[in-house]
Amino acid sequence: MTKSGKNRTAGNRSTTKAGGGGAMKGSIVIVALFVAGVVAGVTGLAALPEGCDVSFYVLCALIFFVGVSIGSDTGTLRSFSRLNPRLFALPVLTILGTLAGSAVAALLLPHSATDCMAVGSGMAYYSLSSVLISESRGADLGVVALLANILREIFALLMAPLLARYVNPLAPIAAGGATTADTTLPIITRASGAAYVPLSIAHGFLCDFSVPFLVAFFCSL
Repeated sequence: MTKSGKNRTAGNRSTTKAGGGGAMKGSIVIVALFVAGVVAGVTGLAALPEGCDVSFYVLCALIFFVGVSIGSDTGTLRSFSRLNPRLFALPVLTILGTLAGSAVAALLLPHSATDCMAVGSGMAYYSLSSVLISESRGADLGVVALLANILREIFALLMAPLLARYVNPLAPIAAGGATTADTTLPIITRASGAAYVPLSIAHGFLCDFSVPFLVAFFCSL
């Protein structure tokens, strides 16, 4: 390889490292803002009127701008048709892996395997899964489901750059569960690359669709 070729290679590596560091910094900022919001809410510094769901509108704005970003990149739109069909096995593997991990966790926790698998079936969709579980198994397990699935989303937000860099670009998508079509999509796009946006959206939709069926099934056992 020529000297100039080596320089170009080194430059590419530097750019990759810089991008990974920037994505990690963005994840830390996101989690820091979340913690600051919790503190502000608990202390009353940012009290909101009852029934005012600001987070919903912020999420809508976020998804809108993600859509603008995708729509303005014709290459990303064309990638839907070029997406390897085998990659659509990812949401199936994510669901199976989550359920297997939940069953193993039951060995260490004072809950049955079906309870743990019901919680895991939330796939980070904490709002729906916690309500379904509270109605079927009681408020105590509903709180566990809420916290467990919130923590999964935070884990995906915080660890996406490291997972993409040291494991595989698909790892942040699997970690995000049902959130990869919305809340974790921006950080996944930054960490794994725009080429994985179509798969991330499809993964999120399929995991999202599975939540009410899987939660209801394991709660019925």
